[in-house]
Amino acid sequence: METTDTCPLSQQKLIDEFFIEHRTKILDIAGFLDRMDRSVDKNGEDDFRLRAFRDALSILSEREVGRAERVQMTLSDLNTELLDERDQQGAFGASKRERGNQ
Repeated sequence: METTDTCPLSQQKLIDEFFIEHRTKILDIAGFLDRMDRSVDKNGEDDFRLRAFRDALSILSEREVGRAERVQMTLSDLNTELLDERDQQGAFGASKRERGNQ
């Protein structure tokens, strides 16, 4: 997924302006994962949302342009089939289907 779009800011300017904000977000994620590891009941390891979350984290370490789109798609439910009735109030934030079956 190659793009010709460029950011008008230099890398140094991006670091100067946004590093602390994004550092905080990473620390929040680290805290979430630490709480998961210390949880009394280890009953969520196979949860589709946690699997998608871990897949998204893996994408973040890639060195290719387009990470935001790949993460967005990983954390999206692409199912367009209508339900007979609503089964919940809000969205799940990931697909219940296995990653290869979407």
